[in-house]
Formats: sequence, structure tokens, C-alpha cells
Amino acid sequence: MGDDQAEARVDAAVLSRAAAPEEVTFERQLRPRSFEEYVGQEAAVSSLRVSVEAARRRAECVDHVLLYGPPGLGKTTLAGIIANEMGTNLVTTAGPAIERGGDLMGILTNLGDNDVLFIDEVHRLPRAVEELLYPAMEDFSVNFVIEKGMHARTLKYQLRPFTMVAATTRPGMLSAPLRERFGIFHHLDFYSETELTRIVTRSAAILSTKLDAGGAAEIARRARGTPRIVNRLLRRVRDYAEVHGDGIVTGAIAHTALDNEGVDRRGLDRLDRRFLEAIIELYGGGPVGLDAVAATINDDAETLSEMVEPYLLKIGFIVRAPRGRRATVDAYTHLNKKPPAGATTAGQGALFE
Repeated sequence: MGDDQAEARVDAAVLSRAAAPEEVTFERQLRPRSFEEYVGQEAAVSSLRVSVEAARRRAECVDHVLLYGPPGLGKTTLAGIIANEMGTNLVTTAGPAIERGGDLMGILTNLGDNDVLFIDEVHRLPRAVEELLYPAMEDFSVNFVIEKGMHARTLKYQLRPFTMVAATTRPGMLSAPLRERFGIFHHLDFYSETELTRIVTRSAAILSTKLDAGGAAEIARRARGTPRIVNRLLRRVRDYAEVHGDGIVTGAIAHTALDNEGVDRRGLDRLDRRFLEAIIELYGGGPVGLDAVAATINDDAETLSEMVEPYLLKIGFIVRAPRGRRATVDAYTHLNKKPPAGATTAGQGALFE
């Protein structure tokens, strides 16, 4: 299999776990439309609110924004909020979708004054396309060459001022020239259970779903710190409550429904548990390389790196040692397994063993 095919397969796997196509409309109707409605990410929201208000008072566009962090934390939502607050249009695309310079030219030349261009997975932009972005972001113009050889000429096409909001799950893959052209940087982190409870309560009200405090807390507890997942779990629990209950999502209903879905009390699903069990049962708790674990559970290393590892690292179930990943005592306890003597506790102690 070629590199492009392998990368496309990885992206498909990641996206399928991040947002199924049939749920896009469902997620869109639940997205906040203003900073007032947005829950969590206080530092990023506070900073963006100031930038947007200042740009609005000066009748200018907002400086270019780079948002990075795990999938499902609100990067697309924040881009939409910036456009709404500025009273302009939001144009969305993704790095893999822009294959040639002409594709980018078509998008840029159709932007209106102060419009917001959102590019998801910006690290996947081809290099030739990325280089066209440099003058577009700096001077709101694009340079392109016509004819060839001695008759080659460079033409400069002036664009309307716009704001580019770029999102990536892998900021380390961005080239330095592109990264330096963003004026605003924000890292989006996982949400607390309190914030997720507020989000799922708001979503239930929009969907006209009866949700009590116990049901909201149970869903938030198992949502992996991610708004996209908390809304998806609400949808699954709502279906279960309608079929096996009286339509009211209680703590008991949510507990049973999510157990049936394979989502445990810490938000781990079947893939997470297979990942941990492989490290513990087949590799003695580690350290073990990610490629070896991926081959063992018949999954893709990049999928595990983007979709599984960040949350397990966040809750302290694994640590990264110089020779690979190592399961912590907390992971053994969660899976009801006896840790070996000298097993690592959660934290950074094993990083320098």
C-alpha cells in the first residue's frame, strides 16, 4: 500500500471515531453560536473575545488564529463563533481537500471582506498550496506565475481582508513559516466533568430530552473530557431511555445504556481497553513501542496516537518511557488486574527510567 493510501486509511479511521457522517447534522444544531453560549476553554475564549471586540471596533478583520488539541474539543465551533461575532461568513474546508493551488485560489478569491476561512487539519496541506498561503495571510494577496522560461511573469492578485482560523491535532507537523504567520495561538484541553455536565444539560434542552442531574453527571463522567463525545453519548442514552424506560434520562438509565455501549465509568471504550490489555497482558505492562501494540491489536499506530493515547495520558493510565509506553498502577486497578512489583504510579516518574 502506498504512503498516500495508508495516510488516507488512517484519516478515515480517525474521523470515523471522531465524528460519523450521519451525526454531523446532529452536532451542528448543538453548537454554540456566541461566546456567551460557549462552555469551557476560559483562557482561549477570554482572549478571543477581546481580539474580536477590538477588530470589530476598528472595522478590521481578526488576526489569524491557530487552534490545536485533540479532536472534538470545539475548534470548528470557535471558528463559527468568531464569524458570528464579527457578522461575517464562515467558509470551511480541510487540508486534504485542497490538493492544488487552483483549489485554494478559488476559495480565497471568493471570500468577502473580513470573512473567516476555517481550514481543519491544516498540517495536511500540500507544500505548494501552503506557500501560496504565505502572502495571502501577510498581505492579503496571492502571487502566481504565468507562462514559462524567459517569458515567465509573476502576477499579484489582491484579496479582500480575511481571517484564517486553522485547526490541527498535530501542531508539531506544521512548518515553521506557516506557524509564524498566525498571530493568535490557543491550545484546547480536555473539559472537566462540571463543564461537560453543563454542556450535556444544554444539549438535552435543545433536543427536548428530559434529563435529570444524575443522568447528566453519569454521561459527563464517561465522555472522555470531550464535548463531541458527551453529545454523542446523550444521543445513545436518549434512544435507550425511549425504548427501555419512560423517556427520562436518569442516572440509572444512563449507567445501563452506556455499559451496553461498552463505555465504562472512566470513559474508556473497547479500543482503549484492548490497548491497555495488550500492554499489560502481552508486554508485562511495558515499556513497549506503539507500533508493536498496534500490530498486536490489529489497529493503526497513528489512530492509536491521535485517538487513544491523549486521553489515557491525561488520566494517568499510561506514561511515555524512553523505550515506549508503560501502563500505570491506575490502569491495572481499573482493569481489575494485579500490578507487578515496582509498577509505575501515575505521573512522570517513569519518563527518565
